[in-house]
Amino acid sequence: MPEWRRHGLLCVVVNLQGGSPRGYSREQPWHNSAFESDGSLRPAYMDRLGRIIDRADELGMVVMLGYFYFGQDERLKDERAVRRAVDEATSWLLDRGDTNVMVEVNNECDIRYDHPGLRPENVHELICRVRARERDGRRVLVGTSMSGGRLPPPNIIKSSDFVLLHGNGVDDPDRIARMVREVRADAAYTPKPILFNEDDHFDFEKPRNNFASAVGAYASWGYFDYRFEGEPFEAGYQSVPVDWGIHHPRKRAFFEMVRAVTGRESAPPRAEAAPRPD
Repeated sequence: MPEWRRHGLLCVVVNLQGGSPRGYSREQPWHNSAFESDGSLRPAYMDRLGRIIDRADELGMVVMLGYFYFGQDERLKDERAVRRAVDEATSWLLDRGDTNVMVEVNNECDIRYDHPGLRPENVHELICRVRARERDGRRVLVGTSMSGGRLPPPNIIKSSDFVLLHGNGVDDPDRIARMVREVRADAAYTPKPILFNEDDHFDFEKPRNNFASAVGAYASWGYFDYRFEGEPFEAGYQSVPVDWGIHHPRKRAFFEMVRAVTGRESAPPRAEAAPRPD
């Protein structure tokens, strides 16, 4: 993480229900969830998450925390368990006093979610549920995402603190910029950040690529990197086992572009952990 920060990276994305280590997979036989079936939190997962959030805070970085992932949401037994999971995870963040965390209720809410409350037509209710929980006037910023190339419907745009987009499947960089413009033109939109927090298109060495197009449209862009078949161990941040360093040409190209975009020429000064509120 310090090396990522030295290159100018400001945010990392993690999820309480993991993700597919294969990049894309129809079935997910593995069980990777921070929630018990009733929606209560599993302490070992939350302990690891706490260490990530604390380290990010020391480095001046933000964690975008997903609560649910399709292919894993069925581990929760019913809608009541989903609501309990949302409440417990949000309360955990507020109790810790974290100010460097943004919440993505679920990754790609329009893909294969078993529970109706996590689907596009209903998920705004969970977004509002997160927004409604407070500690001493503080609350967590929250949104959710659609699948690659899809624009969120008005109920999600309106209820979210920020609009999440995905660039997977979008081969034309110009389409990336159009997606941003179309969100801003939606009647439900009010001024708020727009972020691509997942895109597996690279071409970082080319003048036209999805990263450059998003930034040119004043939207953030997120790198979705998994190991393609036959690639060495150093490739892919989402594929296990993971090499967290910058030891693969695709990773190096991404971070060089981040450094160019941010103007990051040297390492930031050592950051001390900020005191937590009583």
